[in-house]
This record gives sequence, structure tokens and C-alpha cells, in this order.
Amino acid sequence: MHSVGRMIKAAGWPRLIIAMFLLLLFAIAPAVGVREDFSLSNTIGRFGMNAILVLSLVPMIQSGCGLNFGIPVGIVAGVFGAVCSLQFELKGFLGISAAMVIGVALAIIFGYGYGKLINMVKGDEMIIATYTGLSVIAFMSLFWIKLLPVTNPVLLWGYGGSGMRQTIGVDGYWASYISNILSFKIGPYFYFPTGMLIFLALCCLLVWAFFRTKTGTAMIAVGSNPDYARAAGINVDKMRTLSVVLSTALAAVGIIVYQQSFTFIQLYQAPFNFTFPTVAAVLIGGATINKASIKNVIIGTFLFQGIVTMAPMVIGSAISDMADVVRLIISNGMILYALTRKERKI
Repeated sequence: MHSVGRMIKAAGWPRLIIAMFLLLLFAIAPAVGVREDFSLSNTIGRFGMNAILVLSLVPMIQSGCGLNFGIPVGIVAGVFGAVCSLQFELKGFLGISAAMVIGVALAIIFGYGYGKLINMVKGDEMIIATYTGLSVIAFMSLFWIKLLPVTNPVLLWGYGGSGMRQTIGVDGYWASYISNILSFKIGPYFYFPTGMLIFLALCCLLVWAFFRTKTGTAMIAVGSNPDYARAAGINVDKMRTLSVVLSTALAAVGIIVYQQSFTFIQLYQAPFNFTFPTVAAVLIGGATINKASIKNVIIGTFLFQGIVTMAPMVIGSAISDMADVVRLIISNGMILYALTRKERKI
């Protein structure tokens, strides 16, 4: 009994309740006409699509910069890389590699400026980050609609020949390129995106390895106790800026992985739609505003995306024409819970 109690305490009742609710949804899915293989495939796919975006929050949390509500800064950099890849009509490995290289390069530049701004507003990072994300989205919208000289018809509005589309398909370029590596199907409905999960594991491994280097340890020290870190000779502002750059670069990579799986690029206001779900996922996984781990990322993303995927299908099948309403209630409810909960210990 004591060991069970310790396990429950370590996992936390909120995560156990969410996990049990998810299992309940899987259990009752066949009874309402939802195939379990199809729903499991969707859950795994959405988990892989979103996990790197959630992982991008870890460096800033660990350095004491708080939750990265400015994740659109990195996302728009990745979107810009993807647009450039399509403009030059690059396909397959070359296309997705170019998108990531350009996206990460721009994210480093954006992240450096973003990091400098965060250092100027210590104590109010999350508030300023939110407005930074909104400002970058608005600024880049000018590029999408007017300033970016693109010529590929795939990118342009068909009726006017100028300005970029809201949604751009990547079919024929690099749609599902990463996901399809070593992927397999079981029956007509279950698809396992092996390549995407391997890529996620590689990103997690790199982040894990980084935080075991001298620089990574210094970054954790800055987040835990900046005064002690400063006394130990660590440049606090430099570590915080580096964490923002890393978070922004990971977000750029994450959105490209999302796009290749989703098979569409979304412009204009779409990047802001990722802010609260990514923050909610890492908090549901057990992270706090000053401590996060890869375990929190994996658990939180799977639980959040599992519920968001399964609840509309199961409840929508039981109550017709309610799927989208249920999705909004569940997703926004989980975001509200994650942003308002307080735990003393992970």
C-alpha cells in the first residue's frame, strides 16, 4: 500500500485522473462506433506532431525565464523557412532540410533579440512574451500579404495573383516525409509514423544531453538560483538569452515537423493557436514555471493530445453534430486547468 501511495503521489492525482479518463474514452469508443485502431493512430500522430513544440519550452523554463508564451516567435521563423522551401520548389529531403536550416537560422536571429528583451523585463517575462508573440505574428502578416516577393502559384491567392494564401499544401513537396521513414500500417486504419517518433526521440536526446554539459548545468543553476549562479561566475543574462535562442530554434524545427505531418502550412494568425496548447501540455505533464523535464513533455503532450483527439470522436459519435463543440470545451477546459493549477512538487 505504501508503494502504491508513493507511486500515486509521484505521478500526481491530476495526471492519473486525466489518464484514467483517456483510458475510459478508448474503452467506450467501440460502443459508439469509433474504431480503436483509427483513434489510437490519430492520438499517436497528434502526439508526434506537437511534442517538439512542447519540448521547445524546456530551455526557457529551466533557465528561469518562465513559460514561453512567445513561442510564435520561433513558429513564424519555421513557417518562413517552409515558405522559402516551397518558393524554390525544393522537394523531399532537400526541401525539408532547407526549410529547417532557413527556419533555424532565422529563429536564432529572432531568438537573440527576444532574449535581450526578456532580460530587460525580469519578473514579467511571461506577460511580455505573450505580447512579443502577438507583435511578431502581426509583423510577419505584413510579409505574407504584401512584402514577400513570392512567385510560386502554390503560395499565392488564385484570384488576385498577389498575397499569400492562408493555408498552403505541401503535397508534392515534402508532405509526411519524416513521418513516412520506416512507417508501417496495420490494416486499413492504423498508421504508425515511425520516422516522426524517431526524430522526436533524437530531439529529446539532444536536449537531455545539452543539460548535462557545462553550459546546460550553468543554465539550470541560473534558473534555480540566479544570485548563487552570479556569485559562481556565471553570466546570468547570457544563459537566459541562450535558453531563449534554443527554445526559439526548437520551435522552428517543431512547426516544420508539424507541417510535414499535417501536410499544410498555415500563415497569418495561425501561429498563435499553438501558444496555450503547448503551455498547457507541459504543465499537465507536471512541469512548473521554473522546472521542466523531458518526462513532463512526453506525458503532458500524450495526455493533452489524447484527450483532445478522443473526446470529440467518442462524445461526438454519441451525440451527433457536437464534435467541434466538444473539442472546444475539452481543449479550452484543459488549458484553463493547466494555467490555474498549483503544485508544490513535480
